[in-house]
Amino acid sequence: MPANPSSALADSRAEPWRENLAAGYAQVRAHSVALAAPLSAEDQCIQSMPDASPTKWHLAHTSWFFEAVVLSAHSPGYRPFDSRFFHLFNSYYESLGPRHPRPQRGLLTRPGLAEVHAYREHVDAAMQHFIAHAEPAAWQAAAPLVELGLNHEQQHQELILTDILHALSCNPLLPAYQDTEAPVLRLAARAEPLDWIAMPGGVVEVGHAGDGFAFDNETPRHPVLLKPFRMAGRLVTCGEYAQFIADGGYERVGLWLSDGWAAIQAGGWKAPVYWMAPGDARAPADHWQVFGLNGVRPLDPAAPVSQLSFYEAAAYAEWAGARLPTEFEWEAAYGTPGISQMTGHVWQWTRSSYDPYPGFRPLAGAVGEYNGKFMVGQLVLRGGSGATPAGHTRPTYRNFFPPGARWQFSGLRLAKDGAC
Repeated sequence: MPANPSSALADSRAEPWRENLAAGYAQVRAHSVALAAPLSAEDQCIQSMPDASPTKWHLAHTSWFFEAVVLSAHSPGYRPFDSRFFHLFNSYYESLGPRHPRPQRGLLTRPGLAEVHAYREHVDAAMQHFIAHAEPAAWQAAAPLVELGLNHEQQHQELILTDILHALSCNPLLPAYQDTEAPVLRLAARAEPLDWIAMPGGVVEVGHAGDGFAFDNETPRHPVLLKPFRMAGRLVTCGEYAQFIADGGYERVGLWLSDGWAAIQAGGWKAPVYWMAPGDARAPADHWQVFGLNGVRPLDPAAPVSQLSFYEAAAYAEWAGARLPTEFEWEAAYGTPGISQMTGHVWQWTRSSYDPYPGFRPLAGAVGEYNGKFMVGQLVLRGGSGATPAGHTRPTYRNFFPPGARWQFSGLRLAKDGAC
């Protein structure tokens, strides 16, 4: 994977930009297929819950995005692979027409996997022709959409892994996505001592500015006032979270937000979603185990805890005598010496609602529905996980999920008030 698969767009005035972009486009698209390669056709059709999607659907939807947003609008004479796919693989774009219901994506046994791959090949051929031959006027309008489409596909590459992990966890056989001894995700070999790094606060600039890609929800850049705070130098580990469980963390109502307490009661939560307690009948052992992309493995006490909801992260922080950082504290602390694991391990819940920045304006056209309309009832996560494609994240990246979501690679970092 290139460090920035769409970086050729920034160099579009140079003669080789078409070749560079064509290569970057091909690499991103090939990576999606490679992620699906360990899975059977049956694996790729299953939808284990309404919030997840089948692998086959991800492969088709990311092709639909280029077809519906780029080719149909900007490539004269483009012929759709199958016009019915505009309905089947639209996710949530109201302005682009009706959609197959999200909770029923697992019912789409047709088109079959081979036809979905043929669909991808059709779209790829048309996109490569468009990149090679588009007139300057057409390209000027389409270039930002191609760049968005590549970053959109990288988001779905992470979703392929998160969604299939949930699906496989529902199988009594607990099959591995990829049965290897080496970890699929990049995790720390050992936990460092927990240090608290003092941050001075003051007026800081947050949000994206300058060259390079960013989603619209990262803009505009603006000042915020922070009080002095302390940020934990590393992420919370599985071993530390196990201590929270052993201390009755899931049974002490005073640690939980009201909605969180209701969620753990209704769902019977006793541990992170893929943890298996000693004596679990699915894979008996006398110690904690964790189901992951490599299958069932003994809990690694030094690894960052993952698959937490916001409610669980907030309850742990309360138990630890700390709190979750705001997204602006997190961004201000990024790159500070002594603060590690900011990206590449787990997404980190913040205490910030997913709201628009002052002066935010959605993008024009259908892609205006990409982020803005979800700015209610969600919490911001920062950083990036081991499942996030390399080069896809940046300090200003704002991921977001509802507070009860716990199937993502999401963990936590602690913060405290005051500089000392």
